Amino acid sequence: MYRAVGPIGSNVAEGYSRGTGQDRARFYEYALGSARESRDWYFKGRFVLGEDAAQHRLSFMTEIIRLLLTIIPQQRGGEIREPDLPYDASDEQVEDLLENVPLAS
Repeated sequence: MYRAVGPIGSNVAEGYSRGTGQDRARFYEYALGSARESRDWYFKGRFVLGEDAAQHRLSFMTEIIRLLLTIIPQQRGGEIREPDLPYDASDEQVEDLLENVPLAS
């Protein structure tokens, strides 16, 4: 568990000092892998740690993972999200679609 948790901060610190977003993102991805591994170890160790301590650490690791999943695409210059629709429906079309929903038979 100690070997899994330690690299998270080290890789974030290493990445932060890099000059380009691509280089920073690489180290943040290493930190992400370590955070996911740590969360897994905390889950496996919940019977030894106790429910309260394990739940706290699981929540903390989940928050770190969320932050890294936000930071990595920003550093790469892109986003991880659904693309915008290439078309637009009028309000009348949307109303018609909502009122006339086909059901499977």
